[in-house]
Amino acid sequence: MAEIAVEATEVPAQLPHVRVAVLGAGKMGGILLQAFLKQNLFAPDQIHATVGHAERAVALSTQWGVDVSTDNLEAARQSDLILIGVKPFQVPALMEEIRPALDKNKTLISFAASVKTRAIEEAAGLDIAVIRAMPNTPSALGAGAAGLCRGRFVSPAQMEMAQRIFETVGRTVVVDEKHMDAVTGLSASGPAYIYIIIEALAEAGVKVGLPRDTATQLAAQTTFGAAKMVLETGYHPALLKDAVTTPAGCTIDGILELEEGGLRVTLIKAVMRATERARELAKG
Repeated sequence: MAEIAVEATEVPAQLPHVRVAVLGAGKMGGILLQAFLKQNLFAPDQIHATVGHAERAVALSTQWGVDVSTDNLEAARQSDLILIGVKPFQVPALMEEIRPALDKNKTLISFAASVKTRAIEEAAGLDIAVIRAMPNTPSALGAGAAGLCRGRFVSPAQMEMAQRIFETVGRTVVVDEKHMDAVTGLSASGPAYIYIIIEALAEAGVKVGLPRDTATQLAAQTTFGAAKMVLETGYHPALLKDAVTTPAGCTIDGILELEEGGLRVTLIKAVMRATERARELAKG
C-alpha cells in the first residue's frame, strides 16, 4: 500500500504581525526571548536581538535560532516593538543610537531599573508609547512577578500587549508610575528576602535534628505551597494563617516567637528601605 504524504504544518505565532527587538538580550532579555519562543508568542523570524559582543551574538543566534547582532539601530529599525534590556546607565546612549529608527507607531518597553518613562520619551524626541516594567528573577522559571506602568502616549492595546509579554514568564500587575519604586522594593528585591527565610527555616530544621537536604526541601516546598494557597484561593494570608493555627497547638507557639522576634516589622522595614533606595536611584 502506497504511503500517503502528509505535509507538516506549523502552529502560527500568537502575535504574527508584530516584529520585536530585544536590545540587550542579557539575563532578563534572554529569559523573555526564550519564553516568547517556548510559548510561541512570536515566531523566530519576528525576533531580533542584540548583545554587546559579536562572538556572543553568533553563539546566541545559533542557540536560539533568531537574528542576534550587535547593531541596535538596525534591530530597532526592523521592529514594531522594542524591548530595552540594557543597564540603566546605558539607556541614554542606547536611545541616542536608535533614535533615527523611532516613530510614533512603535512601542518601547523598558525593564531598565529606575529609568522613568518620561526620560525615555524625552530621549526619543517624539510622542512615542513607552511602558516601564519591573520583573523579578523567578521569571527564569515562569514564576515571575512584574509591575507595569504606562507612559503618556500608551494605548490600551499597547498596554495589553505588554501584559501578554510579561505573562509569558509569570504574573503581572499594572500600577501608576509613582508606585514603581514600591514594586522594586517588594517584588524585585523580594526573592532575596524569601531566600533568607527559607535558609533560616532550613537551619532551624537542622537544629531540631533533620538532615540538611531534607530540611531545605521541606522549607522550600512549604514556602512554595503557602504562596500557591494565597494566589489560588484568593484568601487573605491572615485567614490562611488562622486555619493552620489550632488552639493551644504547636503553631501558635511558633508564631509567638516570630512576633517577639520582630519578623513582621523587619520585613516591612526591608521593603521600605529598598523602596527608598529605588527612589534615590531614580533621581540619579
